[in-house]
Amino acid sequence: MKRVHLLGSTGSIGQTSERVLGELSTTHRVVGLASGRGGASFLAQVARMAPEAIAIADDDGAEAAARALRDQPIRVYGGANAAAQLVEAVPAEVVLNGITGARGLAASFAAVRRGADLALANKESMVMAGPLLARAAATTGSRILPVDSEHSAIFQCLHREPLRSVRRIVLTASGGPFRTTPAAELDHVTPAQALRHPTWTMGAKITIDSATLLNKALEVVEARWLFALPADQIAAVVHPQSIVHSMVEFCDGSILAQLGVPDMAVPIRFALAYPERSVTRDSYFDLARFKVLTFEEPDLARFPGLGLGFRAARAGGTAGAVLNAANEVAVAAFLDGALPFQRIATTVAAVLDAVPHVDEPTLEQVLAADAAARAEATACCC
Repeated sequence: MKRVHLLGSTGSIGQTSERVLGELSTTHRVVGLASGRGGASFLAQVARMAPEAIAIADDDGAEAAARALRDQPIRVYGGANAAAQLVEAVPAEVVLNGITGARGLAASFAAVRRGADLALANKESMVMAGPLLARAAATTGSRILPVDSEHSAIFQCLHREPLRSVRRIVLTASGGPFRTTPAAELDHVTPAQALRHPTWTMGAKITIDSATLLNKALEVVEARWLFALPADQIAAVVHPQSIVHSMVEFCDGSILAQLGVPDMAVPIRFALAYPERSVTRDSYFDLARFKVLTFEEPDLARFPGLGLGFRAARAGGTAGAVLNAANEVAVAAFLDGALPFQRIATTVAAVLDAVPHVDEPTLEQVLAADAAARAEATACCC
């Protein structure tokens, strides 16, 4: 049995992961669950999965859970660093990190330092500190297994292929809900409109990122460090059907692509079962249903956020941490009605310009850049 920690268990990734882990119940056992706030839905998960320990970032939520579980032999960790403490304290072979945002970074480091396989849905870990995380994993023998559908696709296409044979990798993007919206109308986009994604069901923050294409910007930086390829060997195309999840073009002109339904259960299942493949209970992909698959160049003039990802990938160092932090603040301001949709990308660009850059940062310098970027972005959003 593989012992599994599921972090961010009540979010979109966490709920889908619970369903997949139900399919894998003869080979995988959940021993740790982590949530931001706890609450009734989290306690219901605890009852269903019976972990050895839980972590809740919110202190009040942790205290409430401890009271509710006082008659059960379940350890409770509370506070901002609770998920990392859980990973450090309770042995597991796989840590699925589905925490949203920069707050998932500590748990990613805890996983690789323990030598566990890190099934990584928290792209921010690689965006902020990719080289540091990769080095830590290499030291312990931990494997970083991407859960983002695009990076899982590339990971599968690259299987046993030497990097010297890769001409480029191509990330696909749905284009979000405003792919064909006239530029003038983007000034008046509301949060409700931006949250209506045409093909994927996701959490609020990543759905807004998909609308601005900043999600793809973050994925460019993530790919830079996951696959050890320079930014000039990474490309992005818009693929509205979301069936081709990404592609690898090789030096001989061949292109390998991974296709499938737009369902996060597929990359989650692959990462959890790796290096095996497990049988799914879901319906299989019906190629005849999708008679047309289209691809188009992204419009960087209308969606400048994507270009910021390539800028950060080329710069390296603390640029990824600054990009991510500024975007988190700007998206939160947009969702609160304090920032227009079009100013999300311009705010991120301004913060990239303003925060001093460090080429080869320590983890402490990465965290300092994150804090500086948040302060600068907050000032820009006022």
